[in-house]
Amino acid sequence: MAITVNIRYTGANGSAVAFANEMMKGGTVAKIRAEEGNLRYEYYQSLDFPETILLIDCWKDQASIDAHHASPMMQTISELREKYNLHMTVERYVSAETPESDDRFIRR
Repeated sequence: MAITVNIRYTGANGSAVAFANEMMKGGTVAKIRAEEGNLRYEYYQSLDFPETILLIDCWKDQASIDAHHASPMMQTISELREKYNLHMTVERYVSAETPESDDRFIRR
């Protein structure tokens, strides 16, 4: 049962993109991806809302998320959110198997 957290970071004047770039270039993303239980950590830029960056953050379980939240990376992330004056929305999903009835809509 993986847990996926979608976080939308919204700023102004390119600040959300700058945040994601600093996270990646500064090595924080690599460290998070190397954490026990991390399954996915990827940033995407919205075509509809260019001042918004979507983070798809997927973890093996709640214990993995809790360990991540207790890690030093959270301080770095918090400081960068402040630096770039970002606002966030958060959605959380628990994974389920894709039903066979959906197979005809999925091209693999």
